[in-house]
Amino acid sequence: MATTQLEQPEGGSPGDLALRTLRAMPRAWNRFWRLVALYMPKRLYARSLIIVIAPMILLQSVVAFVFMERHWQTVTQRLSQATISDIAAVIDMMETYPHDADYANIIRIAQDRMQLKVDLLPPDPLPPPGPKPFFSILDEALSSEITRQINRPFWIDTVGNSNVVEVRVQLEGKVLRVFVRRSQAYASNTHIFLIWMVGTSLVLLMIAIPFLRNQIRPILTLAEAAESFGKGRPMPRDFRPRGAEEVRRAGFAFIQMRERIERQIEQRTAMLTGVSHDLRTILTRFKLQLALAGGKSETKAALNQDIDDMQSMLEGYLSFARGEAAEDTGRFDLNACFQKLGEEAQLRGCKLTTTLTGDPAVHVRPNAFARLLSNVIGNAFRYAKTVEVHANHGRGSLTVTIDDDGPGIAPDKREEVFKPFLRLDEARNLDASGTGLGLSIARDIARSHGGDISLEDSPLGGLRAVIKVPA
Repeated sequence: MATTQLEQPEGGSPGDLALRTLRAMPRAWNRFWRLVALYMPKRLYARSLIIVIAPMILLQSVVAFVFMERHWQTVTQRLSQATISDIAAVIDMMETYPHDADYANIIRIAQDRMQLKVDLLPPDPLPPPGPKPFFSILDEALSSEITRQINRPFWIDTVGNSNVVEVRVQLEGKVLRVFVRRSQAYASNTHIFLIWMVGTSLVLLMIAIPFLRNQIRPILTLAEAAESFGKGRPMPRDFRPRGAEEVRRAGFAFIQMRERIERQIEQRTAMLTGVSHDLRTILTRFKLQLALAGGKSETKAALNQDIDDMQSMLEGYLSFARGEAAEDTGRFDLNACFQKLGEEAQLRGCKLTTTLTGDPAVHVRPNAFARLLSNVIGNAFRYAKTVEVHANHGRGSLTVTIDDDGPGIAPDKREEVFKPFLRLDEARNLDASGTGLGLSIARDIARSHGGDISLEDSPLGGLRAVIKVPA
């Protein structure tokens, strides 16, 4: 028995298509929110305003649309229907009941009882249709009602006089002209609703915006204080926790954290100062004993060299641990610093090229930042013959790029050289007189300013050091 196998369509079965659609929906949703986040304001105050204003605008838009679509249009339709019914009644009386030659009684009844001003015109052709307004609810309502109730050639004008609507109907041997007050055929008080709605919204926004600003200001103050502390700058003197309970709790927690960190730094500095004093006393005693002791001069020179190395390592360790944290921020002149480095380059027999873009004055801790540049650029002087330094100061940040033509550092070792007391066996920081703390101190100073140091390949063939700090 032969069987026939049905081939699946190229797109797969409907179930597969539905499964692919379901899988694609999260990706499309994430893409949509990424696009929204791209164009959304980044500031908290602007986003909070959107959160407050957007629902209000959306709610008022829906209410206005429903009101105009249901209430306004329905009321206008009913008023227009009643007005055209009165005009149709006048036409029926003129064509059905006995009347005077000039229809005086009918015109009087229409004016007194129906508030319609009626005239009879010669049987001239009706005027050509005039331009209709863009928002022509009244024109549409009157036209549909005249067609339904009277079914005669007509002409209407709702534009000429804003308070009066003119209607002309072609009758046998005459033209009936009727003037109707606009309020009789049109819901003219709708603007009052819109004015109240918009006015109330503006009053609410005038109350909500200052209140929202007062709630957000403590958050911004807390962020500025944390940023200043992270950059090693003094915290604003007028800072104190304010605002909502959660914001005050965050402010108190930040103050306590800052006090613990400062207390820990003070304790560490005091302890290291005591250790430094004790060790320096012992090293001085060693030197004195060696000076008084006899023996071979070669042995004494070696011991003195060991003592000098120990003292150098001790000073380097104390400088690294202290991190210049107690120094206040101030003005630092990059041009003056580059001039001093140029003199040092001449003494070392190196070629130094410096360029500066932007303001040469930066706001940092002067002594610490001078030591940072001295450590990094001095390291380049030690192992290279050509050094290029470019500083770019702008938009609240300072970027200093140091390129050299030295031997460089292997990519997998570039993070290790920042570790304290680490000296590579085959790298540019192999120095018999060094302690392995130069780059560690430099990165510590950069991070205490809220920045960092990174190492890359240099176009000159050696190493590139990039220093980025807020300034």
